[in-house]
Amino acid sequence: MEDVFKSMMAGPQKSTAQKSTETSKRVRRMVKNLAQQAHDARASGDPIAYLFIASFYDDILRAMDIVTVGTENYAGLCAAKMDADRFLSKAEAEGYARNLCTYATCGLGFDAMRKELGTMPEGAPDGGMELPTVMLGTGMMICDPRYKWYQVAQRYTGAPVHILGLLNPPVYYSHADAKEMEGYYIRYATEELRGLVDFLERRLGKKMNWDRLSEVVDLSERTRRIWYDAYQLRKASPCPMPTEDALSTMVPGYFMMGTQEAYDFYKELYDEIKYRVDNKMGTIPDEKYRLLWGLSLPPWYGLVLFNYFESLGAVFPIEVVYHPPIPFDMPAGVTDPLERMAWTFYKGMTCWHEKAQQHTGNPTVEWFLNMIDEYKLDGVVLHQAMTCRTIHTGQLHQIKVLKQYSDVPVLLLEGDIVDARNYNEAATHDKIDAFIELVEDYKSARKS
Repeated sequence: MEDVFKSMMAGPQKSTAQKSTETSKRVRRMVKNLAQQAHDARASGDPIAYLFIASFYDDILRAMDIVTVGTENYAGLCAAKMDADRFLSKAEAEGYARNLCTYATCGLGFDAMRKELGTMPEGAPDGGMELPTVMLGTGMMICDPRYKWYQVAQRYTGAPVHILGLLNPPVYYSHADAKEMEGYYIRYATEELRGLVDFLERRLGKKMNWDRLSEVVDLSERTRRIWYDAYQLRKASPCPMPTEDALSTMVPGYFMMGTQEAYDFYKELYDEIKYRVDNKMGTIPDEKYRLLWGLSLPPWYGLVLFNYFESLGAVFPIEVVYHPPIPFDMPAGVTDPLERMAWTFYKGMTCWHEKAQQHTGNPTVEWFLNMIDEYKLDGVVLHQAMTCRTIHTGQLHQIKVLKQYSDVPVLLLEGDIVDARNYNEAATHDKIDAFIELVEDYKSARKS
């Protein structure tokens, strides 16, 4: 594999910096292939499921050969292609408020337009979202659109909806006793997953192959581990892979989990990052500042803001958002694939709970502090997206708690995930300029 990367990097180079990993450049083709799989499934009459990112039941769909359409992912794609406005406007014309989640309003606008036209909207990115056979929500896990979006979308799709009765585990809020409710929550989540299997079997006329599901769960566990190990290599200086790449490399982990293709992708990514670390290959020629991109969804229409940071000598070696789950050892004797999936979800949502209980009282801030230390970071950047209430409402509190335990500078940018009308590039650059001055002062003070 090292010879492969040597050939990729071959030719005269003025520096050892190369902004993007070669592996990340494959993701756009993978996204197109996911769309094509849905188009092919519609043509052949095979089932298609709308689903959300980080739904944690993907293994079930893989084992039952159900093609998926990530509706949030499609809204982000439309924003990145600067083609979201017409769908947002259609949703507003349908009566949906502008301050609702713009992942949801972009998706609803698309669905409404597709129904009105009786065909795909002309020029829709990647050929558009295919009409789903079923739509699968996840209760109040993470955000309320996961509960309501697909119910509303039935006006345009007519597809049946199944919503898992899942909540963020109560121990996500650090005052709760994890050991007291762990067993209950695992049983609860396992039964919710069993209900999803029952729904799919009844609606689609397909039977679950439980042996195959176990194999898929095995593959997913191996994939998550190599993905996590690859990101651990990013602690190196200079930064071997930036957050811009991670906003692409998360796709196999969140939309292709349980496939050999996802595992092979992260194995290749691991090998490439290791090669870059071993050869001291950074992201930019003159790395001055190392920053954390916090628990913040990005402005998909404005990812060039990372270029502006880099023009000032700042890189993002790591991010909290879209980070792979921290590996854990499955409890002895757990063999039921649904229970294994429940443990994976529970551990992923509570991995910082115990330490937070003993320290900051805030699991997210605990994670920030860990990354600031392990990745040798000089600042934290958050993006407050106007229409994503669940993730972004608590950011001011996170900053307040963080400042009680660290004097690292923090920047809060403002914008949105999909709606470019909520973004001011000039004001954003002014904020970044002022922030970098603070980071420089912070670094200088630490040296003195």
